[in-house]
Amino acid sequence: MKRLLLTALAASCLPLLLGAAAEPRLVPDVSQRQIDIQYSFKGAELLLFGAIVYPDGKPPKDPADIVVVLKGPERPIIMREKEKIAGIWVNADSMQFQSAPSFYAIASSRPIKKIADERTAAIYELSIDNIQLSPTAFDDAAEIARFEDGLVDLQQRNGLFVQRVGNVEITDGVLYRARLPLSSRAVVGDYTAETFLIQDGRVVAAAIRDIEVRKSGFERFIANAAENWAILYGLSATIISVAMGLLAGWIGRRV
Repeated sequence: MKRLLLTALAASCLPLLLGAAAEPRLVPDVSQRQIDIQYSFKGAELLLFGAIVYPDGKPPKDPADIVVVLKGPERPIIMREKEKIAGIWVNADSMQFQSAPSFYAIASSRPIKKIADERTAAIYELSIDNIQLSPTAFDDAAEIARFEDGLVDLQQRNGLFVQRVGNVEITDGVLYRARLPLSSRAVVGDYTAETFLIQDGRVVAAAIRDIEVRKSGFERFIANAAENWAILYGLSATIISVAMGLLAGWIGRRV
């Protein structure tokens, strides 16, 4: 009886196992896993590439699409609106976002609207318009939309939000590659390079690679000193400032 039950259970699970095994998978990589930022850093261009592995070794008749997303560490951001009062620009309304990405760049083989429906694009944050900014206030939908539009516009002008349509090249339905820029204003931290394989409007495979952006050289020494030896760093900065002021005064009297 036990053998019959196990046989029946295996037979019922076999289609599910075959369906799971039939799903393709991604083998992604990135040209740089570590990026060092120095005083002369003017940005970088990352190559995201990889392969699509199909169970039978053959791509489907209808080619799949690839979307790659380069995302920086999330952080809270406060957006302030400027207002001119009596000829002076002052801070007016403001809104805080709890977890906005410090950097976001996306590239796709085709326009997102032709690849996935609105629900799928929103779940996986495919496109700048689908970034989940998490505002702290939910009282006024119109005000939230206004500040979200302002934040997106500011980040795009600073090169921190980038969207490139048709920038992913797929060769023979198996190999893919895309280039995404990393702004010189990018913050240090842990970044992720996500790759999505989309077939018939559905995400059938996803993979991720980690990228570390860090300071190097003298900038890294200063950052470590400020973080690990805050008191000593503050005293040293004060002494150097006073010494520079005294030196400037002495030179001024000599001249």
